[in-house]
Amino acid sequence: MTMPRTDPQGPAVIEELGEWQRALRAQFPIITAHPELAYLDSAATAQKPQAVLDTVHAYLTTTNANAGRGTYPWANRTTALVEQARDRVKRFLDDPAPERSAVHFTSGTTEGLRTIARDWLPELLDDGDEILVPAADHEANISPWLEAQRHLARQGVHIRVRPMPYQRASGDYDHLALAELAGRRTRFVAATHVHHVYGGNMNVHRIRRAVGPDAVICLDAAQSVGHLPVSVADPDVDFVVFSGHKAMALPGTGAVWARQARGPRFAPGGWSGTPNTVGIASLTTALDWLDAAGTDRIEQWTVALAARLTDGLRHLDAYEILGCQTSLAADSSVQQRQGIVTFRHHAIDSSDLGFILFSHGFMVRSDHHCQGSEGERTGSVRVSLHVYNTADEIDRLLGVLATLG
Repeated sequence: MTMPRTDPQGPAVIEELGEWQRALRAQFPIITAHPELAYLDSAATAQKPQAVLDTVHAYLTTTNANAGRGTYPWANRTTALVEQARDRVKRFLDDPAPERSAVHFTSGTTEGLRTIARDWLPELLDDGDEILVPAADHEANISPWLEAQRHLARQGVHIRVRPMPYQRASGDYDHLALAELAGRRTRFVAATHVHHVYGGNMNVHRIRRAVGPDAVICLDAAQSVGHLPVSVADPDVDFVVFSGHKAMALPGTGAVWARQARGPRFAPGGWSGTPNTVGIASLTTALDWLDAAGTDRIEQWTVALAARLTDGLRHLDAYEILGCQTSLAADSSVQQRQGIVTFRHHAIDSSDLGFILFSHGFMVRSDHHCQGSEGERTGSVRVSLHVYNTADEIDRLLGVLATLG
C-alpha cells in the first residue's frame, strides 16, 4: 500500500506537470466538450478517457457474448477477456503472489464488501469473537459487517462489533489506541485507505503492527485505486476492494482482491451469473491507461490541487475545512489531502451552496456523503479532483467562494 506523501506540494508540481496534464485532459471527451463546466465530483465517479470509450465500442460491436458458457469464438474471446482481466487487476495492485490470490468481479465496492461479509466472514468467526469497524467512514464499509453480526446472531453465534478508534483532530485512525483495543479475540478489521470526506491517507500500513499477525484486514480502496499508487506487496492486508467506475471504467464494475493467506479461502457463494463483461473490458483498458499516465504523477497533481484549494480556503473566514487543520497551507510538510477537500459555509446550507456553485459552472457533492454514525452530523460540500482538473478551476472556485463570504 502506498505510504502517505509528506513532502510539500504546490506551484512547483503544477508547473512541472502542466504539459503532461494538458495532454491527458484532452483525452476526456466529456471534459473537453464542456469547457464552461468544472467537474469536481470524481470521488463519486470518475470520467472516462477516449481509450475506455473505444474499448467499450469495440467490444460491443465485435465480441459481445457471455463468458464461461459458449464454445464459439465470441464466447471464447469473452471468457479469455475476463480471465485476463483478473491477472490485470493483480498486476495493477503489484500482487507479489498472483498464483495464490484471487480476484472476484462485482458491481462496485459496496457489493464487494457485502460479498465478503455474507459469503466469507461467517466461516471465520466463532461465538465471542470480535471485529473492528470504521464507524466514521463510508456506510458501505460499516453496514455489511453489522449485517453479518445480525446473521450470525440468528445462527446462535454472537460476535462483538467494536468501532475503530480515531484521532478526532485529523480524522485519521488512532493506531496507538488501536493496538490497545485489539485483543486475542479480534479476528477481523475493516479499514479505509483514503477517507472519502477528509481526504486523508489513513496510514493503513500501521494497522498490521497494531492488531497483530493473525487478524484479517479488509481494505476499502474506493478512493485510492485509480487515484494513487496502490501496492499489496508491502502492507499485509488480506482484501482490497474497489470500484471500477471510480478508476475510469464503466459504472457497475468493481473487484475484490483476496490474498488467500488467512481464514477460509475466499470464494463467493451461490450460482455465478452473467458477469458485466463490457464493464470488465473497460476496467482492463482503464488500468492500462492509468499505468501509462502514471498513478504517482496523478497523485502528485491531485494533491497539489487540493493543497491549492485548502490554502485559499483557510484565508476565507466564512468557511470551515473538515479534516486535519495542520495541513492546510500549500507548503505544509504535514500529509496533505489526496485530492478530496470538504468544507462548510458558516451561514449557507451545504445544499444551497451546491446549487450556487453549479450556477457558476462547478459540479460538487453537497450532502452528508454517506458517512457512518460516528461521522459528521452536518452537511458539507465536497470537492474531489482527478487528473483532468486544472489549477485554473481551483482559482475560479476560490474566487466564487470568496464572493459568498
